[in-house]
Amino acid sequence: MQTFRDNAGRTWTVAIDVAAIKRVRSLIGYDLLAVLDGTGTQRLVADPVLLVDVLYALCRPEADRLAVTDEDFGRSMAGDAIEHATQAILEELVSFCPNPRDRKNLRRVVSAMWTTMEKARDVVESRIESDLQSAMSRSLAALGGSSGSSPGSSASIPMG
Repeated sequence: MQTFRDNAGRTWTVAIDVAAIKRVRSLIGYDLLAVLDGTGTQRLVADPVLLVDVLYALCRPEADRLAVTDEDFGRSMAGDAIEHATQAILEELVSFCPNPRDRKNLRRVVSAMWTTMEKARDVVESRIESDLQSAMSRSLAALGGSSGSSPGSSASIPMG
């Protein structure tokens, strides 16, 4: 079992078993087993609304005990909470995988996905930094170029 903490400070347990997979299917119509065959991972990770719906369905028995509605749950999920919940659900899916070889392969896929996402973030950060530096250089050059056409101080203007 994996856990994550929402932005309201509640700790949730993610446990994936056959009953949980059936609950997700019946409540939101999403098949968690699609992740095991490699087709659902990208969709689940790329769509935070879907991810939170899946998480709520997985945590539904716990949410019912705590009287946390799906709206309350959704309001408490943003930023780091979603990142940690994503890790929890993916790790739990790997653990659920019935075959040891499939588990090993899925763990490799999940690891490669995280590595690729981090590299993509590095590229984006580098691009943003480069673009910001270029924009600042252009702005400073424009300011420098326009200062030559500004009027001089009143001390340098001859009076009558």
